Amino acid sequence: MFWGTYSQSTNFFKRKSTDLRQDEYRKSHIFKEPDTLPISSCGLREGVSMPSLLSIRDSYQVAESLARADLMTSPAARRRLQARRIELGLGEHPGFVPPKHLLLYLVRMGSFSSSPKILNEDSQDDDIDLPSRMPKEELLAYCSKELDGTPQIIPRRFRENFSYFQPKSTDFYPPLSDKSGVRVLQWNLLSQSLGVNNDHFVCCTEDALDWKRRRNLLTQEIVRYSPDIICLQEVDHFKYLQKALGSQGYVGHFFPKPDSPCMYIADNNGPDGCAIFFLADKFELIQTETRILEVWKVQSNQVALLANLRNRFTGKELCVATTHLKARKGALLAALRNEQGKDLLDFISRHSEGRAVILCGDFNAEPSEPVYSTLTTDMGLRLGSAYATATGEPPYTTWKIRQEGEICHTIDYIFYSKNKMRVTDVLEFPTGNEVGKDRCPSLRYPSDHFSLVSDLYPQSITSAL
Repeated sequence: MFWGTYSQSTNFFKRKSTDLRQDEYRKSHIFKEPDTLPISSCGLREGVSMPSLLSIRDSYQVAESLARADLMTSPAARRRLQARRIELGLGEHPGFVPPKHLLLYLVRMGSFSSSPKILNEDSQDDDIDLPSRMPKEELLAYCSKELDGTPQIIPRRFRENFSYFQPKSTDFYPPLSDKSGVRVLQWNLLSQSLGVNNDHFVCCTEDALDWKRRRNLLTQEIVRYSPDIICLQEVDHFKYLQKALGSQGYVGHFFPKPDSPCMYIADNNGPDGCAIFFLADKFELIQTETRILEVWKVQSNQVALLANLRNRFTGKELCVATTHLKARKGALLAALRNEQGKDLLDFISRHSEGRAVILCGDFNAEPSEPVYSTLTTDMGLRLGSAYATATGEPPYTTWKIRQEGEICHTIDYIFYSKNKMRVTDVLEFPTGNEVGKDRCPSLRYPSDHFSLVSDLYPQSITSAL
């Protein structure tokens, strides 16, 4: 039923204008398709000495062509070239590497500004006073009361669990009964500061982005699936999550971006970053590790957060990591993401120490991009995608309408150690009709990305891949 409905909605993508509201927006604004690299609208981060923006633009265009040519080289040709270089004593070729001045721009692209940072604290949720522990039904009822008079959150169901469907926003899926299993939730929450000020969701109402309303929908979406482990990106209200999820027994850890674009917005609530939460009565924390991801030996503005956990019931240990890779289209940025993926694999390999791995995140890359292949072909960690294993990658994990038009991509993933774990269930995605013509975020869904949820169990020795 889901795939049929999705197939019926494919004609939607052929329209240049999505509906009358977007047409009206285009008529009332001077609309230009954005450049791949909108340099004209960017300044330079304070304290960074770099060439002129025109010079960077010229360098970018050349580098984009070279990166595209590099990406088009077949794997077999790459192997032959590498073998020949080694035979000649030249060492391995690292592939295309941008010039240093362009690389310094690329790793901060999106957070560059001539304005000073505004160092606000995470204090916009001081009005929230929740008990340290409360039943799940009470928390969901509290959120529903705060949302009184507005549409219910989009209902969703697990692929295998057909016996239970959520008719009301106060209902929830029961936790896994088998303590050896792990239910993991992955979600880019949408930074509040960026969503309101930078993302330009042209079909999203102001009410849908109101934080005091939106935070309750975020809580409902997370809590109703009863996850054991939660991996989040674009977190800029960590203290709220500590309060809301803490009331359900979760313990959280947060690592911000070093130069978060949120910090240049006047009403920011602190930097955005990645977070991991886990149920303290099921898992014991062994250690946490953080990493500012590097590309061609230069630190980027993207981070990774890792937690090694021990299951209190089985004694089994698990490595959980989350990240949010660089956004934007183009061969050069795809190459940059691939370098971030390599650095991420090295980081996880150093700290997982043979444990089963769960890697979640917004990778800003379709399955056709090099970084997806890099992650899923690594012979050390042997990662597979939970959704690809269960159903095939979903048709989209983000669906929104911005000034440049409709954006519908699969860029969020739950990766797992396929030789040590097995997938038993995944959360299905809403259909186009359920999402609605204005897409997301909306009054019925609080982010431009959809959450991913998967149930994972230890892989038996006899069936290990």
